[in-house]
Amino acid sequence: MASRLSSAQLRTLYLRERLFEGTLFFCAAFSVFVTIAIVVVLVYESATFFQTVPITEFLTDTVWTPLFANPRYGILPLLSGTLLSTLVALCVAGPLGLITAVYLSEFAPPRVREVVKPMLELLSGVPTVVYGFFALLFVTPLLQKIVPGLPGFNILSAGIVIGIMIIPYVASLSEDAMRAVPQGLRDGSLALGATRLETAFRVVLPSAISGVAAAFVLGISRAVGETMVVAIAAGQQPNLTFDPREPAATITAYIVQVALGDLPHGSIGYQTIFAAGLTLLLITLLFNVFAFWLRARFREAY
Repeated sequence: MASRLSSAQLRTLYLRERLFEGTLFFCAAFSVFVTIAIVVVLVYESATFFQTVPITEFLTDTVWTPLFANPRYGILPLLSGTLLSTLVALCVAGPLGLITAVYLSEFAPPRVREVVKPMLELLSGVPTVVYGFFALLFVTPLLQKIVPGLPGFNILSAGIVIGIMIIPYVASLSEDAMRAVPQGLRDGSLALGATRLETAFRVVLPSAISGVAAAFVLGISRAVGETMVVAIAAGQQPNLTFDPREPAATITAYIVQVALGDLPHGSIGYQTIFAAGLTLLLITLLFNVFAFWLRARFREAY
């Protein structure tokens, strides 16, 4: 076919191919550039902050009051609130999302899957402020009937709603990973006498562990970075606690609180948001590293 094309046509095809390659390269390079730019800005602004506040004080002090007359800059209260809300969310979204994925992949009839999965993914399109008021006006009063003395702002309510919010991420991506497992593995397991439940949890799930791990990491990252739900339902008072029944502030809620305030740019109070943002970035990085380690370990085991 190439021999029938003129030199001008071949040149046009070559230029078109190079244009597509250049466009794809630009898109990939742009995403990398944005990531590097974010890291550079956070590191640069945080370096200015740490010239005033020792990093040891930032990591070990148990009080976070950067806007008070006698400021203290211990990130631990915000860190505990962030990790506690994420842990509660993971306890909700992990089992429910994984069970939902197993059902949709291995047991649900095609018609049920075609209806349930789009409805499940629709949850991810609900604005987070709606989830926040749902936690404050519905989940919290419901929990107060079960847990006496539960305050109006608490981590438990916010974490549960964040868990509901990230179920679509965990369930949908895990189901896609399990559906990608070759049918021959299922047929071989069933031929050896295993039940469908044993095949799902002992053959299909281990084979799709890399995709499942990626789904959990995406869900955790989404929970760590959630702002509106915790700002509305958990409160904005930094509190070093490991009790989900108490109110607490998270890193993202504090960043929003300060970014919308009247603090002048370049002040030490304003620079705290960059130090907090860098901490949040490092937390997300640690979760991703853990996911890579987990995936490598399970690949070796299976």
